[in-house]
Amino acid sequence: MTRFVNADRDQTFLLPPDMRDWVPEDDLCHFVIEAVAHVDMRTFAVNTRGSGSPQYDPRMMLALLIYCYANGICSSRRIERATYRDVAVRFVAANTHPDHDTIATFRRRNEAAFKAAFLEVLLLARELRLLKVGTVSVDGTKIDANASKHKSVRYDRAKVLREKLQADIAELMAKAESADAAGDDDPQALPVEIARREHLKAQMDAAVARLEAEAAADAAAEQPAYEEKLKKHRERGGRGRAPKPPSAVPDDDRQTNLTDPDSRIMRKNKHAEYRQAYNAQAAVDADGSMLVLSAHVTNCASDKNELLPAIAGIDAAVGVPETVLADNGFANGEAVAKLQEHDIDVLVATGTEARQRPYDFRPPKDTGPPKEPVQEWLVKMKAKMESAAGRAKYKRRQQTVEPVFGIIKEVLGFRRFHLRGLAGASLEWLLVTLAYNCKRLHKLQVLHHLHIAALFRLFCNLRKLSPTDC
Repeated sequence: MTRFVNADRDQTFLLPPDMRDWVPEDDLCHFVIEAVAHVDMRTFAVNTRGSGSPQYDPRMMLALLIYCYANGICSSRRIERATYRDVAVRFVAANTHPDHDTIATFRRRNEAAFKAAFLEVLLLARELRLLKVGTVSVDGTKIDANASKHKSVRYDRAKVLREKLQADIAELMAKAESADAAGDDDPQALPVEIARREHLKAQMDAAVARLEAEAAADAAAEQPAYEEKLKKHRERGGRGRAPKPPSAVPDDDRQTNLTDPDSRIMRKNKHAEYRQAYNAQAAVDADGSMLVLSAHVTNCASDKNELLPAIAGIDAAVGVPETVLADNGFANGEAVAKLQEHDIDVLVATGTEARQRPYDFRPPKDTGPPKEPVQEWLVKMKAKMESAAGRAKYKRRQQTVEPVFGIIKEVLGFRRFHLRGLAGASLEWLLVTLAYNCKRLHKLQVLHHLHIAALFRLFCNLRKLSPTDC
């Protein structure tokens, strides 16, 4: 007779269950709880007045966010549902159920706590001798913003649409007055249409004002350089073309997004499609741990000016890099010179890193003789990159920083920001990299313990002793 395991869902517990028995001992949640236990409570934004309902433990809320992000649960509503459905999440939340609004508010207000936890995890890795800041790889990746590129509008189109909407509103107002006088059966239909167009016109007004303010700010920033060029032009006796003064009027093709004005239309490379996105940067330890040492977000598609911020973001308590590796997108002579002034060796590619195929079925391209770099620092960098030592060091860049972005996008499932604005995207990227570091350090710690155990068994075998005798 076939026998089945009893599946009685009405069976009650004789004793209260212990949730720790439902979560494996090697689960990430135990590591996250221990890691956030050392975060200073003064870094959290809490209600110190003591009024209102009792607050959730901020360390518990931080552990909840880190663990959920590490498992691909990023939405505040999904996190709330997970506190009911997921046993490990329920254990991290101590069997409490913060609502999505509480989770979203905590996430927005506790950037200082995220930074403190980020540093705490790196210091823990350093204490465990799993992190040694020597060689650092820097790179950026495009991550979609919480906005559609179809909501982007050009400066010239925004002005035209603003005038058209004004005319449509006036026409609808006249129709509404006529319908009201005639006693129309549906007096609310036209006011709804008017309100919708007034809202869209307000968005166009804000877009035009925003673009004009950005153009004015750019012109003010370019004014010193223009004055310097004008001075040199006068010293030459006015020979040659006079420099063009910066214009405070936006170009017609300058764009802004109505949903997330800080985001920009950018693409990963010339073969990829344009997307509404941010450029997320990371500096990664290339000496084996693959931990993220610093992270920041920019709305500039180019990486040219991001080398210094990436290295400056590494806390001095973690360590000072000795070598920095970056692709040709970071080729900036001033940034390289400033890093070299601090005795940091910099290896930046001077050309594309296209993989050479041993049997290429494509016909060869007639590109002419290779172009030699004209800038002195590029000539020196090219010679350094072509040396055997330079190639050996630079080879570690692709196998350290690229997998980090792959894990974040494929394993953590983070491909799109949930918070809007540059500040919100920066906050969420910090939380994502913190979750990645916790997941990575937990894995390294497990591998380290397995390695120690294997060495211990090998020692016992060589001594011909049992593990208990050792």
